[in-house]
Amino acid sequence: MSSLRSHDDTWDIATSVGSTAVMVAAARARETRRDAPLIRDPFAQILVDGAGTGVWEYLLDDGFVAKVAGAGDEGAEVAQVIEHMGNYQAVRTHFFDDFYATAAAAGIRQVVILASGLDSRAYRLDWPAGTVVYEIDQPKVLEYKAARLAEHGATPTAERREVPVDLRVDWPAALRAAGFDPAASTAWLAEGLLMYLPADAQDLLFERVTELSAPGSRIAVETVGVHSEERRARMRAKFDALMQKFSGEFGTDLAQPMDVAELMYNDPDRADVDAWLDGHGWTASSVTSEAVMRDLDRWVLTEETDEDSFSEFVVAERR
Repeated sequence: MSSLRSHDDTWDIATSVGSTAVMVAAARARETRRDAPLIRDPFAQILVDGAGTGVWEYLLDDGFVAKVAGAGDEGAEVAQVIEHMGNYQAVRTHFFDDFYATAAAAGIRQVVILASGLDSRAYRLDWPAGTVVYEIDQPKVLEYKAARLAEHGATPTAERREVPVDLRVDWPAALRAAGFDPAASTAWLAEGLLMYLPADAQDLLFERVTELSAPGSRIAVETVGVHSEERRARMRAKFDALMQKFSGEFGTDLAQPMDVAELMYNDPDRADVDAWLDGHGWTASSVTSEAVMRDLDRWVLTEETDEDSFSEFVVAERR
């Protein structure tokens, strides 16, 4: 269980789970700057710039990453991991962008993004006419995103409807109140979400999605592997030591970075997503994130890794 979470905790864009959305947006901003990006998100930098000070500043600083890479073997290892993390985010975004393009081509015009955070797909994807995108997240997170993008004249490319509600309460009622039609086929997305839910909440989430999904609906999910406590402790100690070193050398505040792992639920009772969906009226398939990263030539780690440390991307269609 996470030591920093409770059943009724809340957050804005600068705290707790909310701050992880800024780091993901920073990864999209960095990817967008590449010569041959997998995805283009012109809004990511805008969203990061308004979020204040945080570790995401260093992730976006090419000079800092270059300094780390040049600081001996340990520095080279940290720089490699930073690059790999950014590649993962780009590959993940690319995969789920394709999911929505395929759903739209199949005629689906109702979209729900669960725990949408700083997701900008309602603004940056080329949605067919008549598409309605529902974004569900904490009220302060949605307020920040809408206000920040409005300040810069951004307008959605689909009809965007906010559903400011915690996914741990009766969010289906709030979604229906916002105009959601359970009789229409829907394309659902659970990206960067499951690791912040305990096992029972994950089951309840998919039960509710299933109840709201007409035949032909589709869902895409990023799963999370269950890591051993020993492995988590070993990796935490390793990075703490490295960050202490670079803090002193480069004058950063990375000596006390936010421990994202402490925001997650490392729950051994978590259901296997594709098996759960297959058993509850869906036809599911999955692919490991490693396989997708290698297919897109974005895998950079050179050391051996255990399979449980990587996610799977699951897609399913409602029977």
